[in-house]
Amino acid sequence: MIAFLIFLSILHDQFISVNLLEQEDLFDKLKLEIKNLKNRIETLENSQKVYPKVKFFPLNDQKRILITGGAGFVGSHLVDRLMREGHRVIVADNFFTGTKGNIEHWIGHPNFELINHDIVNPLFIEVDEIYHLASPASPPHYMYNPIKTIKTNTVGTINMLGLARRVKAKLLFSSTSEVYGDPEIHPQPEHYWGNVNPIGPRACYDESKRVAEAMCFAYAKQEKVQIRIARIFNTFGPRMNLNDGRVVSNFILQSLQKQNLTLYGDGSQTRSFQYIDDLINGLVALMNSNFTKPVNLGNPDEYTMRQLATIIRDMIGNGNEIVTRPKMEDDPQKRKPNIDLAKQILNWEPKISLKQGIQKTVQYFRNELNKNKNSQHTGETSYFHNFYYLSPEEETKAKEKNYKIEL
Repeated sequence: MIAFLIFLSILHDQFISVNLLEQEDLFDKLKLEIKNLKNRIETLENSQKVYPKVKFFPLNDQKRILITGGAGFVGSHLVDRLMREGHRVIVADNFFTGTKGNIEHWIGHPNFELINHDIVNPLFIEVDEIYHLASPASPPHYMYNPIKTIKTNTVGTINMLGLARRVKAKLLFSSTSEVYGDPEIHPQPEHYWGNVNPIGPRACYDESKRVAEAMCFAYAKQEKVQIRIARIFNTFGPRMNLNDGRVVSNFILQSLQKQNLTLYGDGSQTRSFQYIDDLINGLVALMNSNFTKPVNLGNPDEYTMRQLATIIRDMIGNGNEIVTRPKMEDDPQKRKPNIDLAKQILNWEPKISLKQGIQKTVQYFRNELNKNKNSQHTGETSYFHNFYYLSPEEETKAKEKNYKIEL
């Protein structure tokens, strides 16, 4: 019996010693976890977000500015301009074509607010100015859902005009050179009424923009809303969606990926291209003016599609072949703005040449493609855009399996 009691005592002592060792091991692990957490907190505290510098305005002097479609290509550049001027900027965007990456450098700034909102629904906020840019603008995007495009440009515009009327805000509507259709007058002045096919594939965009202009003038006349209308011609630059189907992005992407450059038709169609910085200057000048009729904002330097393809190919230097495909339906043959009115009223004209702008845009596309390529290897998401591009071989396999590839 005594031997048994001694045995139990030895077991008890061993159990206590093992238990103490386990507790000490647990305490060591907890201490290590706490140390790691402290290091992470210190790292976060020492890496506070640094925002671009902005001008200081007293609160009463700041404008409250709403930009619909502010996460898109044009809208995000306008956000940069107005934020740096010291204003309070509110972006309303449903991210159909825009991305948070375009404006993420402002998120968290006390002067900036982002609202995930579709403008076909009313928006109730207090603002001083409205830049109404929301609308898909490239053919693949606005043809993807024609009814949605029409609703955005009609119902959405009514909602923004209603907001402007309620809060007595100025509204700038971003119209388009597409209101001229396939023009019979060249170059196109603002008094030209256009030549538009009302039932063609582009009609959802062209006609809804024309109706939206009519709405603006109706609200100006009946409700005394202060309006500005910018007829924007082809614009390019950084933050264009790489796969948006516009001719500049198509040619740059094809050339960088060593693919054939695709012309639709014989390449004799002409366009005029302005760099994004010039457009932003024009939009701000128009908003700050007292002019209420439409104003063309574009670069009058005119190029054929074949000339543009050659310039981009030679600049990138990959020696891509230029090939032709059947002409697109209702593709305008000529497009060039008459900007005499903008020069006279706004003292505005483009400053950046096509080649200067293409160089900046090509560098942006290179960076985006490299980010996307690296993210595929590492499994990480691209810092600016979460795009995924199929290689030609992958695209062929996907089509063979009847996968739906959406633009």
